[in-house]
Amino acid sequence: MTFSFRVEATEDRARAATFATPHGSVATPAFMAVGTLATVKALDPQELETMGAQIILANAYHLHLRPGDALIRELGGLHRFMGWSRPILTDSGGFQVFSLASLRTVEEDGVEFRSHIDGSSRRFTPESVIRIERNLGADVIMQFDHVIPGQSDAATARDASERSVRWLGRCARELTRLADAEPGPQQVLFPIVQGGVHESLRRDAAQVILSSGAWNGFGIGGLSVGEAKQDMYRILEVVDDALPAERPRYLMGVGFPEDLVEGVWRGVDLFDCVAPTRMGRNGAAFTADGRINIKRAEFRTDTRPLDEDCDCGACRRFTRAYVRHLFVADEILGHRLLSLHNVHFLVRLMAVAREMVRAGTFGGWSRDWLARYHSRPTIPA
Repeated sequence: MTFSFRVEATEDRARAATFATPHGSVATPAFMAVGTLATVKALDPQELETMGAQIILANAYHLHLRPGDALIRELGGLHRFMGWSRPILTDSGGFQVFSLASLRTVEEDGVEFRSHIDGSSRRFTPESVIRIERNLGADVIMQFDHVIPGQSDAATARDASERSVRWLGRCARELTRLADAEPGPQQVLFPIVQGGVHESLRRDAAQVILSSGAWNGFGIGGLSVGEAKQDMYRILEVVDDALPAERPRYLMGVGFPEDLVEGVWRGVDLFDCVAPTRMGRNGAAFTADGRINIKRAEFRTDTRPLDEDCDCGACRRFTRAYVRHLFVADEILGHRLLSLHNVHFLVRLMAVAREMVRAGTFGGWSRDWLARYHSRPTIPA
C-alpha cells in the first residue's frame, strides 16, 4: 500500500480524513499514543488496539541510545521488535536535544550533546538522524529540526526556522540515497514548519518547504514549549492557511484534551503527547468535567468510575475510591489504570470528533464540550 490522504468531510477548518500507510490506514483526526522507548508506558499493544489506537509514536533519540537503532534493525525493525503491526511515526529527537540545553551545542552541521544516560558525547546531523530512522523502519519519519523555546524573539526564531529548512534538504537527500542504495521499508519524510509565535516566519517557512519538494504530510513544531495557549491557537490558524488542504498536518507534542479539540477546529489531523501516561503516573485523570487528582481525600469513598462517560477497562471495572487506594498504597496497578484511562480518553475523544465533523455538528459539539471541560477548576496532580 502506498501513502495517501483523503479528506472525506469538512466543517470550517476541521476535517475528517483517512491517512493510508503500508501498515494500515489511520482515520483522522487521531491521537498518537507515545511509545518513546518502543513501549507506551505500562500498556500492552493489545490494550492499545482494543481501545482503538491506530498509530503510535516512538523516538529516534531514545532508541538510538538504548537499545540502539542498529540492533532494532537486526531484530526485524521497530514493528516486530515491539509487537505492533499498525502504523508507527518516529520523531527525530530534535525536541529531546533541545531539552538538553545545558548539555548541547548547535552548529550548522549538526548538534553535539551528551547522553542523558551515561554522559557520553554524541553528535546528531540531519544525515545521521535519517540513518537512525531508516534503521528503525517506521512508516512516517520526521526531519531533524532546531527547536527553540516558545517565547523566543523573532531573530532567534528565524535563525532556527531557516536552519531547520536547510536541514530538511539534507534529510531528504539522505533518505533518497539510502532508499536507492538498498531495499528497505516504505517510509515518508514529514518536514516541520517552525517559526515560533511569529506569523510571518511561519508563513515563510511553509512557503519555502512547499517550494522544495512534494511532501506527503507536514509537522507543526515549536509549539507547546512555553508559549501561551492563545498564541498556539493563533499560529495554528496561520499554518492552516499556509499548508495544502490535501495533506495531513501533525501538531507535535500537544496532548491535553482541550488542545486537541481546539487543534481540530484549526485543521490539525494528528497529535501526540506523553501527558496522558506521565500525568496518569502522578495521579491525574482526564474526565469530561475536567482533570482530577485521584489522590485527593475527596475521592476516598467515591464509588463512581473515573469518568462516567468512559468505557475503558478502568472505568468499567473500578471506582475512584479503589484507584485512590492504589495510589495511596503505592501499588503499580494504579499507575497502569490511570495511564490506560487517559490514553483511551484521548483516543476516544478524537473518534467522537471525527464523527462530529462527518455529521457537520463539530462546531456546536466542540463549544459544548469545551464549556463542560472548563467548568471544573483544574487541580494539579
